[in-house]
Amino acid sequence: MKNLNNFSLLSIKPSTLLSTRVFSFWIPAFAGMTVLLSAPVYPQPVQLDDVTRLDALLAGIETLSAEVEQVIVEADGGVLETSSIRMHLQRPGGFYWETIEPFPELIVTDGSTLWNYQPDLEQVVIEDWDSASEELAAQLLNGRVNSLQGEYDIRLIRPEGEGNDGDSGTAGASLRSEAEEFLLLPQAADSPYSQINLGFLSSELDFIYLRSKDGQRTIWRFHSVVRNTALPPDTFTFTPPEGIEVIRNTYTQ
Repeated sequence: MKNLNNFSLLSIKPSTLLSTRVFSFWIPAFAGMTVLLSAPVYPQPVQLDDVTRLDALLAGIETLSAEVEQVIVEADGGVLETSSIRMHLQRPGGFYWETIEPFPELIVTDGSTLWNYQPDLEQVVIEDWDSASEELAAQLLNGRVNSLQGEYDIRLIRPEGEGNDGDSGTAGASLRSEAEEFLLLPQAADSPYSQINLGFLSSELDFIYLRSKDGQRTIWRFHSVVRNTALPPDTFTFTPPEGIEVIRNTYTQ
């Protein structure tokens, strides 16, 4: 497999591709985080503290759509999977995450119910969705960046107007002066992640980088981001096609 210790997302060619099934459990939570990181331009960001600046970048989102390039990299630098994804979000709870290639799959929620449709298996799994239990994702979904300070150390490691003076490990981050990058370090010892990096370009979301404690890395690169455009009312619900097996994992605690 191709080694990605120093790689550019734009240069990756699909090679070894595995099913996205194993990643479906946590993709919705972090996708909810990533799509809310795009916001209007705020002048003179260096005059703001780090948390305030991140909060400004997250503000003003009602709906958001984007094309997402996902790359999952093993600890040894080999490409485990690349995927093409279509995403929609609507505050406070609507989220749509559709894998187009290589293995079609749809994850969609209206904020109370989660549907996971797997066309090749001809089944849909229906579960309860509680955004409050998703911690980081829920806080960002609702724009509560200040509450993250109790769980993460938040640092603006590359302010707008500064170049990249070293390898931050975020793979493919732009070196242009309008780029900004935040580093989130979990405070909890039991967090599955050792770091999360959020990259912006001209105040628009550029990439998300997640590094697990086992060394696996997940990178999302965002393209064609569109904010605050009305989405069809049925975007965040799912009606199973005729003949599809329906598995209900809903419960009440």
